Amino acid sequence: MTVQAQLQPGNAPFGVRAELARRFALAREAVETEAPRPSVRRMLGEFDVIAEPMRRPFRRLEIVEAANKQTVMLLPGFATHPVRMRYLARQLETAGHTAKRWGMGFNLGVRPDTMDRLERRLLDLRRRSGRPVVLLGWSLGGIFARELAKRHPAAVGKVITMGSPFSGDPRANNVWRIYQFIAGHSVDAPPIEAELSLKPPVETVALWSPRDGVVSPRSACGQAHERDRAIALRCTHIGFSYSPEAVHAVLRELDRS
Repeated sequence: MTVQAQLQPGNAPFGVRAELARRFALAREAVETEAPRPSVRRMLGEFDVIAEPMRRPFRRLEIVEAANKQTVMLLPGFATHPVRMRYLARQLETAGHTAKRWGMGFNLGVRPDTMDRLERRLLDLRRRSGRPVVLLGWSLGGIFARELAKRHPAAVGKVITMGSPFSGDPRANNVWRIYQFIAGHSVDAPPIEAELSLKPPVETVALWSPRDGVVSPRSACGQAHERDRAIALRCTHIGFSYSPEAVHAVLRELDRS
């Protein structure tokens, strides 16, 4: 077959077809026991995000100036871009904090170089700010935040996770099959060494919600020895990035840093 023929629709190179087949197999992986995960009703509740742009112009959040201003590195959730956390970042900056992106665009799962790149970003922010950085991670971003704090505790002032599945079965959520297809690896075998449930050696706070339609609330809350504190909110999983309750919870935690 000529190169030109390979590039025609339906004639993808063998390597590409083989990789797609491998990823589809990951997405269809059979499991002996289904892990507990949010119900379909809770999952449908995540569509609340559709109405958020219409509500936002009428919302007036009372943001008080922070007494203890922090530099905050925001780590987005799986399959999201930092722009999804822009509203939250603006509220933090209104309070006087400095909000910084993680510098890696879309979060498409763990890659072999993910932690190396995040370490460089964290250490650069630590150097420029002159003080430890608070890591604010949403969903998978919170997993990265916890691992970063384990590697560089002196550079981290606090870890705040929002709906992050750091505890229990890594399949206790409604997106693990999608994750395996996009990331290209099993949730049991990421391309980095990590013990997700091990608490970082810095103050670690878990924000979780019983209304979460993506991640099992138990996975996001964790057990007592896996975090320092857990705070229950009443928002959806996507709502961690915009709900007034979540915004104020994060601001209170920053003031406690």
